[in-house]
Amino acid sequence: MERKTRIEIAKPGLDGHDRGAKYIARALKDAGYEVIYTGIRQTPESIVATAIQEDVDFVGLSLLSGAHNELFPRVVELLKTEGAEDIIVFGGGVIPEEDIEPLTKKGIQAIFRPGTPISAVIDFIESKKKTTAA
Repeated sequence: MERKTRIEIAKPGLDGHDRGAKYIARALKDAGYEVIYTGIRQTPESIVATAIQEDVDFVGLSLLSGAHNELFPRVVELLKTEGAEDIIVFGGGVIPEEDIEPLTKKGIQAIFRPGTPISAVIDFIESKKKTTAA
């Protein structure tokens, strides 16, 4: 029996708006993934600890507060520090277009902005699963 892909959905920082994160978590679960939703106001350290403890394949970060340039790369840095750089990090939320390239250069593998169809997120996950399995 094949192990289900495990995805942590997390809300770093002080952002208390979680409707989008809950929607993504539910849609990914409905698509057959195992999803761990950690809730709002998580620290990068707690997100990484959960990712390692739960043996996730992906960490999806959702942020609306504007602190994405600090918090998203911090999660990537901590994963590297913990020897878990094989965990793929993606993000979503209200992120300005001009911030996407700098975030990808810091290890965020994809950014999904409001209005992105869930099929695009699933396509991303499936494409990354294939490259990590090879």
